[in-house]
Amino acid sequence: MDILEAIMTRRSVRTYLDKEIPDDVVKTILHAGMAGPSCTNARDWSFLVTRDPEILSKMADGNGGPAAPLRRARLGIMVLGDLERAFKPAPDYWIIDGAIAAQNMILAAHGLGVGSVWLGTYPQMERVNRQRELFGLPETVIPHSIIAFGYPDVEGENSPRSMPQGMERPEGAAPNMPPPPREPMKKGEYEESRIHLDRW
Repeated sequence: MDILEAIMTRRSVRTYLDKEIPDDVVKTILHAGMAGPSCTNARDWSFLVTRDPEILSKMADGNGGPAAPLRRARLGIMVLGDLERAFKPAPDYWIIDGAIAAQNMILAAHGLGVGSVWLGTYPQMERVNRQRELFGLPETVIPHSIIAFGYPDVEGENSPRSMPQGMERPEGAAPNMPPPPREPMKKGEYEESRIHLDRW
């Protein structure tokens, strides 16, 4: 799947198979989030990652009814803004930086055959405060959004999107190609210290 196909065929997936997502796939999804641009390369985000059904259920409680897919998800990733790392003259860029990271992870997951749905948290402060309390987050760390992930239960979802009619590939554009062999993670892009498993 190439990038245009990933963008045009991605859709929100809310029902999932009872199938674990392998560790290497999870790491690739997180790496994609970290690979996105951020204001002045501040990388002002962290990611709280959990597979624990009890924790996923509590996260769903914190975000209300629209977050019900977390109860069926095989993986949840909360995108967190880190004000200590944010661009000091205009720290609110953390919001955009977090959105870019989230979109990268969603598209990467789709390319790897993993479904997802984005669940907004900020700026609804009641959701922010409930997630902050659940995980004991410091004041400088702000819940941005949560993404529920899982292999799609096709029978429980609508038909997947196809490329929009009239969306032909421009002349000279690269055709669909099989993905290249995975290369080792580059230093400076993937930071293990920015991943928090089940707790802050």
